[in-house]
Amino acid sequence: MAAWLLHSLPSQEELVQRFRTRVAQGRLILPGAHDPLAGLLARQAGFEALYLSGAAFSASMGLPDLGLLTLEEVTERARALVRATGLPLVVDGDTGFGEALNVVRLGRQLVEAGVAAVQLEDQEMPKRCGHLAGKRLVPAQVMVEKIRALKRTVPSLVVIARTDAHALEGLRGVLERARQYVEAGADILFPEALTTLEEFAEVRQEVKVPLLANLTEFGKTPSLTAEQLFALGYEIALFPVSALRVAAKAMAQFYRHLRATGSAQAYLPHMQTRAELYELIGYAAYETFDAEVASRTASAQPNS
Repeated sequence: MAAWLLHSLPSQEELVQRFRTRVAQGRLILPGAHDPLAGLLARQAGFEALYLSGAAFSASMGLPDLGLLTLEEVTERARALVRATGLPLVVDGDTGFGEALNVVRLGRQLVEAGVAAVQLEDQEMPKRCGHLAGKRLVPAQVMVEKIRALKRTVPSLVVIARTDAHALEGLRGVLERARQYVEAGADILFPEALTTLEEFAEVRQEVKVPLLANLTEFGKTPSLTAEQLFALGYEIALFPVSALRVAAKAMAQFYRHLRATGSAQAYLPHMQTRAELYELIGYAAYETFDAEVASRTASAQPNS
């Protein structure tokens, strides 16, 4: 599958069906993958779906998570992830890049890119990380209109409605907005930045569609495990930025070592080998294909 150039990819409809089936089975751990190499590594580890986090993608571009990415940047990164991995992808669409018409454009471009699901949130622009202060919410009706617009124009796309209401409206606000978003057609509900396991349990009791729990590190949600959320009945446990944080920490340590010593030898045991990298990206398949094409071309040449 890594040699995507040489093989056909699943259709968007196939990827959506795989994602819906996997969500219905429950106990889905959804890892963040900020670029195609990370996606291939997650696939190699056995993950069945991926998440493109706005925070992780922004950080990989050297930007804060303040809604600075463009629609084109997000859709192209999503396309690259689907193309490289052939896995169902959930894309963090932030606030949808504007109002209902902008959200429809986002949805159409994600479908064209093969994306299985889009996540929208009910913040005003400029949005904030869900676990930081300073968030402002749009009226629930604005979010309802965006969800309805997506379900009307791109019905194949799974819609994940995230509400950031907890910090401003409390758990009652989360539940009231969840009710409206589900009635509007949201397929999955994402209650952001809950602060206790009991709150997660209450949302599960009140909301009847599949639920996603964000287990990001260093935020307002305590350090919970996927198993704790699955035990409550949550279908999806999300780890959106974990892999990026691990990679960034490792690179920072290596760069300091390289600057101090002028050598990478001590880090060889911590490196992916050339052979491992080539296996991951399907290098041999490309070489084989290229050799076959060259051979057939040569054999097809008329004798002089």
